[in-house]
Amino acid sequence: MDILQDLEYRGLLNQVTDEEGLREALKKPIKFYCGFDPTGDSLHVGHLLIITTMMRFQKEGHLPIALVGGGTGLIGDPSGRSTERSLNTHEVVEGYVQKIKDQLSRFLDFENQATLANNYEWLGGLSLIEFLRDVGKHFPLNYMLSKESVSARLEGGISYTEFSYMMLQSFDYLNLYEKENCRLQIGGSDQWGNITAGLELVRREGHEEQAFGLTFPLITKSDGTKFGKSAGGAIWLDSDKTSPYELYQFWINTDDRDVIRFLKYFTFLSKEDIEALEKEVETAPEKRVAHKTLAEEVIKLVHGEKALEQAIRISEALFSGNLADLTAEEIKQGFKDVPSFDMDAREEIGLIDLLVKAGVSSSKRQAREDIKNGAIYINGERQTQLDHIVGADDRIEDQFVIIRRGKKKYTLVKY
Repeated sequence: MDILQDLEYRGLLNQVTDEEGLREALKKPIKFYCGFDPTGDSLHVGHLLIITTMMRFQKEGHLPIALVGGGTGLIGDPSGRSTERSLNTHEVVEGYVQKIKDQLSRFLDFENQATLANNYEWLGGLSLIEFLRDVGKHFPLNYMLSKESVSARLEGGISYTEFSYMMLQSFDYLNLYEKENCRLQIGGSDQWGNITAGLELVRREGHEEQAFGLTFPLITKSDGTKFGKSAGGAIWLDSDKTSPYELYQFWINTDDRDVIRFLKYFTFLSKEDIEALEKEVETAPEKRVAHKTLAEEVIKLVHGEKALEQAIRISEALFSGNLADLTAEEIKQGFKDVPSFDMDAREEIGLIDLLVKAGVSSSKRQAREDIKNGAIYINGERQTQLDHIVGADDRIEDQFVIIRRGKKKYTLVKY
């Protein structure tokens, strides 16, 4: 199947300006682009749909331009928002741009004709008079008001700053068309108005060679909750913000109703492999083969094989209770959000006193009962000695002691 047929199979073909014309154009390598808004110092899992779609096009021989909005990031995109975005300084936005460029280089092959671009290069020196004369004249007010990204904000209010975003993004397309012969823009369905506005600007400037726009659907979850969020907040692609273990858990806990759809969206598995996994979900859902495959494929894509092995080790250790074999780095990942207690590395302390001080047991009397009842575990091993002294021999890499009370209540003692 060709790239458009593959996108259609995966449920990723939402809107196309001229599907037959684009299919004909894609018979030869063409340049295409997608924009990334630098509103933070890391991309998140929601961006993975954009990234994997760009990778699919590149695998078919097409030439991606990853456009980071160093210029438009100073303005703010009204699409999908109900309020004005807070404006960051140029220095802050440039810092975000560099971080995003570094992350994208892990996914797109910039040594094989992929390109990174920053629209501040052409927007930063643009004068207001020049912009209004050369670009603004092509945008009738009623045309702009008809776009959903603008009309949805009219009642609550929209500033001229964000109102102008459509013209700025259209100018991006015109620049890339004229300077790079870029003939396709892709993006989420919330960008349809901006994409078609860019195509209209290219047409009004008198260019004859056809340009195209393509969108994929915004991601929804069957349970109604927002995709890309967890109890701890957003799920980031930066391992310092969301560890590989946390990312692994996010995917492996995918709702059964979503797992096949997400396999189509976020992995490069073949149609045959996905259909086999779909049968597994129907016939043996308790094995969660599809969920494990989804988690493994995404972790390999984002963080690599080593990080995947580490995430699986942590998961298996927590499931089995065999924690002593974990490394300090793996403990940091797996126990990032559990309660912790700081201890002086020079200090040894009786287990009863530690349980009380660390808040594991409410009193010394309760601590004794917990120990006698076999409810206390040190690094996964049950500890029943009331006079046990927690010392250097109990520490993992001389940094951590993991205390568990009952089946699930963990406390991390840090040295």
